[in-house]
Formats: sequence, structure tokens, C-alpha cells
Amino acid sequence: SMRRIDKIIVHCSATPPGRDIGAEDIRRWHVRDNGWSDIGYHSVIRRNGFVEGGRPLELPGAHTLGYNADSIGVCLIGGLDEKGRASADFTLVQWSTLARLVHELTLRFPKARVYGHRDFARKECPCFDAAAWWRSVRQEYDV
Repeated sequence: SMRRIDKIIVHCSATPPGRDIGAEDIRRWHVRDNGWSDIGYHSVIRRNGFVEGGRPLELPGAHTLGYNADSIGVCLIGGLDEKGRASADFTLVQWSTLARLVHELTLRFPKARVYGHRDFARKECPCFDAAAWWRSVRQEYDV
């Protein structure tokens, strides 16, 4: 049966803008380097705006310590500038894909609120205020 979902938590891969990676790369890191059973995120949004599936939604992810049971983890590829500093340098298609994906998830899970990883951890990830971003975007969907 489906888990009770009340959080959608946005992450970034902390990679520079020219690094075009996807779910398979992150899955390899998470399984090989962290010893996890699978990729920690439920969805990955590539630089070209394509969504790649990660862990099934029915299963808790491994993305936000202490908050995995009731959340969905979405990862944007990017988050660093050329010098390796935190930067919300995501592409226009990544932003629009994130909006569409979050919209679909909030329709399916009406109790879910949007957060960034940094709301739960001492990190800059995803390098922007995800809750404020969604408040400004959701009016377009009238939700």
C-alpha cells in the first residue's frame, strides 16, 4: 500500500553546470559508495529537463536523514557554479519540469508540502528556498 506522504523534499546533485549526469550515475554512487540498496531519490531532473525515475514511490527514499518515511525526494542535477560554489544555476527546462512534477505530486498527495533539503539539515542543498519557490509558482496551477 502507499505510504503517507506529507513532504516533497527538493535536492540538488551538487555538480557543476557542465556535468550532464542522471539517475544511473547517482544510483551507482549511492549503491557502490554508500552501500545503499538503490538510489536515494524518487525522481531525478536532468539538465535537459527530462525526469528519470529512481526509487519507487511506495518505498521510503534515502535522501533526508530522519524524514524519509513520509517524504518524496526529488533531485535537480546541478547546484554548483564553475568554481564549485553553491548556485541555483538550474536550466529553464529544469525549473518548469520541477514545477510540473511537484504539481502532479501535490495532486496525488494533497497533504504534501514542499521543502528543500536545507530545511532539515545544515546544508545549502538545493541552493534555493524551495518552499518560497513553490508558493510563487503554484498560483499558475491554481492549487
